[in-house]
Amino acid sequence: MDASTVAVPPPTRQRLPPWLNLVLRLAATGALMAYAVRDVKWSDLGGHLRNAHWKWWLAGLAASVLVQVIAGIRWAALARPLGFLRPRRFFIWRFFEGMFFSLCLPSSIGGDVIKAYRVGDTTSRRLLAGCSVLADRLTGLAALGVLAGTALAANEYRLGLAATLGVALALLAGVLVAFWLGLQSIDRIMNLLPESHRARAFLAQLLPYQQRPLLITQAVGWSFLVQMGGAVVVALMARTLQVELPLVVWFSVVPLVALLMVLPVSIGGFGMRENAMEMLLGKYGVAKDQAIAVALLWGLGTILTGLVGGLLFLLDRRAEPAPAPDA
Repeated sequence: MDASTVAVPPPTRQRLPPWLNLVLRLAATGALMAYAVRDVKWSDLGGHLRNAHWKWWLAGLAASVLVQVIAGIRWAALARPLGFLRPRRFFIWRFFEGMFFSLCLPSSIGGDVIKAYRVGDTTSRRLLAGCSVLADRLTGLAALGVLAGTALAANEYRLGLAATLGVALALLAGVLVAFWLGLQSIDRIMNLLPESHRARAFLAQLLPYQQRPLLITQAVGWSFLVQMGGAVVVALMARTLQVELPLVVWFSVVPLVALLMVLPVSIGGFGMRENAMEMLLGKYGVAKDQAIAVALLWGLGTILTGLVGGLLFLLDRRAEPAPAPDA
């Protein structure tokens, strides 16, 4: 046989083993945290925390829980048209579980995988549930971008109320058109695939999104509540340390930091959050140690909110009936 006719298998993409990925993420987290606190005076940082008004942090923590409840409602609205006919409390419960696993797992999408796994009962259903999680993520990121872009433009160009609303509406219109074009392309993609292709059946299950275009608009609306609520949460926690800035500042700072934390660099966004808050809040006259302290309070609130999901996961597991013994 001619050597030229021998089929050569395509090269396989090598993936990092999970343990190595975890080690690298831990190292990145430690390095980023060390860089963030490199010039911090620990006595000053401790003084800020000792003189903190913790009632504001508790108010921010309560608001954070409420924001996650709203996010769970948004996810329920996106999952039900795909056939996941569960009450809203079911999706809120699973959303908190996803937050907990996002804190524990090395991958930034670990919590999303757990949510899809817990909602679907078969492989195909879990894949479909993953699509609802992806749609939830995309609408959240869209609102995050619109909010950050509007706030940045308002701050940079000293826009009035009317001009600010105009920028927001223009960005929102662009986002909704992008979503509409994406949904309308489902039919075209299906037509390009052979009748027997498995992807056709899968894409067909996404047609409810195409048939209900207002659903995505509603989800983006829920996302605005979530993202604005997240900014309010950080603003309340900042008041714990007497850091009081106009709300429009937090509408620009918090979304930008949140976008950076999406990058799969550190665990739980620690290190990324502290460095970004130091840089962004410094432009508004916030001292470095104060900015770091605000970021740490924000991170602590995220951990405690995530632990609520861990408790719910344990309660749900205990509520499951024990498997029947073998005959």
